[in-house]
Amino acid sequence: MTLKERINEDVKAAMRARAAQTLGALRLLTAAIKQREVDERIALDDAAIISVIDRMLKQRRDSIAQFAQAGRNDLVDAETFELRLLSAYLPASLSTEELAAAVAKAIAETAATGPGDMGKVMACLRTGLAGRVDMSEASRLVKAQLTGV
Repeated sequence: MTLKERINEDVKAAMRARAAQTLGALRLLTAAIKQREVDERIALDDAAIISVIDRMLKQRRDSIAQFAQAGRNDLVDAETFELRLLSAYLPASLSTEELAAAVAKAIAETAATGPGDMGKVMACLRTGLAGRVDMSEASRLVKAQLTGV
């Protein structure tokens, strides 16, 4: 079963269970997927759907930080629920050691020698680790290894 089919099945299950909050979050996800399919005139594969989910997760994290700063705990709770729900569709996360090994491998593959090569290394990582790791953490590790800090 593809990721898109799994999401559609979960939408149907949420409708049957009358889970309004879950249904709303899943409909936002399906709308984002369909919007990207229409914009690019393609049918998205699992990797592309993971990138859509990853973008939505980043938006949720940013919203949670802003709502918490504003003292809007009701909105923080809603965004946290959506964050957890969307996270369930991503592949298992990498451990810190696995991420460090992937960064070292990407640096070796791209023959990166300094901070100027960070873009090449991040592009290499992005293709292999999409949805499995927080890319800001990967960026921090790449920068540390390339600058020798």
